[in-house]
Order: sequence, then structure tokens, then C-alpha cells
Amino acid sequence: MNFFDQMETGTSDAREHFIRIPVISRTLAEGVPMDLYVSYLGQAYHHVRHTCPLLKAALERCGPDDLALADALREYIREEEGHEAWILDDIRDLVGPAAVTCTVGYEGDPPVRALVGFMYDAIARRGPYAMLGMVHVLEGISVQLAEKAAAAIAGRIGEAPDKGFRYMISHGSLDQEHVVFFRNLVNGIADPAAQALIIDTANMVYYLWGRMFEELDRTKEDVSRAA
Repeated sequence: MNFFDQMETGTSDAREHFIRIPVISRTLAEGVPMDLYVSYLGQAYHHVRHTCPLLKAALERCGPDDLALADALREYIREEEGHEAWILDDIRDLVGPAAVTCTVGYEGDPPVRALVGFMYDAIARRGPYAMLGMVHVLEGISVQLAEKAAAAIAGRIGEAPDKGFRYMISHGSLDQEHVVFFRNLVNGIADPAAQALIIDTANMVYYLWGRMFEELDRTKEDVSRAA
């Protein structure tokens, strides 16, 4: 079994738990209200804006035996630069510039802060291959869910998918190519320690990113009950 397939097996429980999160299931089936979608974009901004810094931190940790990883990280940096601006554009298109100001004025909710902090720590303390665990989760989920979720949300809130959905739709399309690139990259990794680090990191990212969705959903329900 190649390593990509081993990784899929090693993260299957975390992936299935993530997909079964109620708000994820509802989003795919019927969309979500505008306020919940915009709240999601705000949280996404606070991890996406760290993507290139995390990639660069991983690149700095690469040694002479990590040439393939280093080349891949440089490619990811070129591909990912500026994506956080797409999110702000989507928020602006949907609810106006004031919401953009609110979004950039804080650091994100606790699960996103924990995710970002975990990734910086994993790269610094355990090594650059940790970054591939995050890449596997976020790009893999994008391919599976992003465009379908965008279509469902657009239908629910009455917007055309080309207004307020650039990040979700473009990210899903781009990541189709990234998955092939990623598969080829990880299948060239033979070091058991690096493999274990990638799988462990991916499982943690599934958990923390899932908590973000659960917290968003819980906050929305609390607001609805208080209204």
C-alpha cells in the first residue's frame, strides 16, 4: 500500500467524524443562512491568512534531505498567496465593508486560534512534514465539499454562486489539481517518522477544524434561542 492510501486509512475515523458534524451535513443538504456563512468566512480568513507564513516556516525547517518537500512548499506558497483577500472580497460582496473591518480586527474564535497555534508549534517542534497534514485535510475537504456546499448556500440565501463564493468555488477547483500533486509528493516519503507526523497532524487538524464548525453552529443556536 502506498503512503497516500495509508494516510487515507489512518485519518478515516477523523474524516468521517468531520463529515458527520451536523452543520456540515445540513450545509450540503440545504445550505445555511447568510449570517452563519459569513461567520464561517470570518473564521476561514483567520486560518488562511496564516497559510503562507506556515508554509514558509516549514520551508525554513527543511534540511538537505528534504529537497522534494522544499520544492513542494515553494510551489504551495506561489499558489496560496493572496487567498485571504478572496475571503475578504466575499464578505464585502455579501454584507459590506463594515463586516470586513470587524473580521480583520480580531484573531478568530478559540478553535481557529488553537489550530493556527498548533500548526506553528508542530512545525517548530516536530518538523516541516507536519505542514503536509494540514494540507491533506484542508485541500482534501475542499475537493469533496466546497463547490457542493457553495451551491447549496447560494441557493439558500438567494445569491448567484459568483457573488460571495469566490474563495469556496475557486479553492475547490484549484485543489483538484493540488490533490494529484499532493499524492505524488507524499508517495515519495519513505521515512516512517515523517509519515507518522503527517497522519497525526492531519487527525489533529480534522479535530480542531471540526470544533470550529461545531462552535459556529452552537453560537448560532444560542443567538436564535435568545432572540
